[in-house]
Amino acid sequence: MKRHERIEINRDIMFGKPVIRGTRITVEHILHKLAGGMTPEEILEDHPHLRLEDILAAQEFAADYLAQEEIVFASGSKL
Repeated sequence: MKRHERIEINRDIMFGKPVIRGTRITVEHILHKLAGGMTPEEILEDHPHLRLEDILAAQEFAADYLAQEEIVFASGSKL
């Protein structure tokens, strides 16, 4: 499995959700902001302690995580 240096998973931080290392900001939170139409620059304004590399790392982590998932549709067929 690929190592994501900027992402941390610790059951004592945010219930074990992946977060940006050294913060309590979850990968999920960043992705929701991007999906909602925020630009990386707007996210950085909201969270000035983050860097652009953190946002890109969140996207990369999510893509790598999904690449390992098996998708099963309600009909039972697999993708």
